[in-house]
Amino acid sequence: MFENILSGKRILVTGGGTGLGREMAHGFAAQGAHVYLCGRRPEVLAAAAEEIDARGGRADIVVANVRDPASVEAAVATVWESGPLTGVVNNAGANFISPTTDISPRGYEAIRSTIMDGSFFVTQACGRRWIEAGLPGSVVSNLVTWVWTGSAYVVPAAMAKAAVHAMTMSLAVEWGPHRIRVNAVAPGPFPTENAWAKLNPLGEVKVGATEADQIPLRRHGRMDELRNLLVFLMADGCDYLTGQTIGIDGGHHLAAPSTFAGLSAMGADDWKRARDAIAASVTREKAGRQA
Repeated sequence: MFENILSGKRILVTGGGTGLGREMAHGFAAQGAHVYLCGRRPEVLAAAAEEIDARGGRADIVVANVRDPASVEAAVATVWESGPLTGVVNNAGANFISPTTDISPRGYEAIRSTIMDGSFFVTQACGRRWIEAGLPGSVVSNLVTWVWTGSAYVVPAAMAKAAVHAMTMSLAVEWGPHRIRVNAVAPGPFPTENAWAKLNPLGEVKVGATEADQIPLRRHGRMDELRNLLVFLMADGCDYLTGQTIGIDGGHHLAAPSTFAGLSAMGADDWKRARDAIAASVTREKAGRQA
């Protein structure tokens, strides 16, 4: 791979303190970009920024709640004081498995507002500034292959991600004349501890969305592969690519059950154990952040 191909780029990553967002930020920084890690928890963002700095990269933190348009506007304005961004990654998300009949309005709102509203607010705040200044820009949203297939037991997230998929195609046309490219990626199974503890809490239940033996390439994704795709989308040289959602799942959604349909085999007792396991995971995650 070429080195420092993102030199001079300034990229904001929402949800950049943990999981896939942190991995993406590391990839951008390793290629010379100045990354801005955006999220609600300053201590988590600071720890991720220190990791990047320790490896010779450059990272700053931006504390904001993507569900709140005023918070997003203030955060983006603060970043712009030192210069315009060249790219933004809509990565902040929320999700948990559940029978749809059990999802509370509050749970639905948390997922929908983080994924759909947050992606819109951040994209709009950056897009408006690029257009007013006559600058090009690049937006990449982190989606899932369920935007094409749907998925049982994660219905609010599938709905919200599909909305961002529609935003990607729509803004590619509307903002194309302004030299603003809008794309998305749809990763398949890329294991992260915190996410998978919530999405497959009972190891004995076969969940197609997380099973390596149902992927044509017979393995899970590697983080460097996802980072490489994001670097490609943010680099110069592919300026003709816009309005696309690119799957990176080893062919999973084309050949096998890549959703949570397998959870239909779970009974009421299984769901109670799953909820208890997820709650324990959340408790451990919070304790780790406080340690």
